[in-house]
Amino acid sequence: MKIIILLSVLLSFVSCKKEIIAKKGGLDIISNVYIGASKNLENRRSFLISRLNYLGDSIVEIVPEPEIPEMSRHLFFIKDSVFYPLEPAGNLLLSEISKKTKPSLVFDKKAGAIFSKDPIPNYRNRRNLSDTILFNKKFRRFEINSPWNYTRYYVYPTDTILPYALYRHAEKDYSGRIERIDSYNKKDDVFVSMQLIPRKNWDNEAKEIFEFNHFATQRK
Repeated sequence: MKIIILLSVLLSFVSCKKEIIAKKGGLDIISNVYIGASKNLENRRSFLISRLNYLGDSIVEIVPEPEIPEMSRHLFFIKDSVFYPLEPAGNLLLSEISKKTKPSLVFDKKAGAIFSKDPIPNYRNRRNLSDTILFNKKFRRFEINSPWNYTRYYVYPTDTILPYALYRHAEKDYSGRIERIDSYNKKDDVFVSMQLIPRKNWDNEAKEIFEFNHFATQRK
């Protein structure tokens, strides 16, 4: 009888555990590249790859200029698995753009955040590592080692689902969010660290677009 009660409690706990869909916020994707990494770590270049701002499943992506991150090179509206260019960016009605502009698949997008349906290369050959703490956050880790590359993945345990993920299939397996990938190219001696940094607030440019669209919708 006690076993039946215990099983009932465990099943109830599992069934009540639900994923939380993030409603509003942003993500920055940053990359640090080290040339000749085995010799020294001084030859480094940092890139702000993308600034993703989301409201539900709607994303406004700002792709900065590589040399001047304060300036925007591209502006995209992303929803579901398609995207629309938002250039020029003056008083844009997202609902009208989605009706009048032919969409493109996010998997074909060449600039900014990469959207991929492919699994992590050699994922079946991964090896789990002990947990670690970085920037006051605890991460689960796994590594993939091949003759050409060594890559380490850092997964932050969370039930909160964001509208963008680096590798959704791995996040499901590890019940968390991949927030860092460190990769070393053995042949070229290049070390690349990519970080996904969540934030609560929108960029000013994205805020203007979202608020303008909210105001326009309320007037209808």
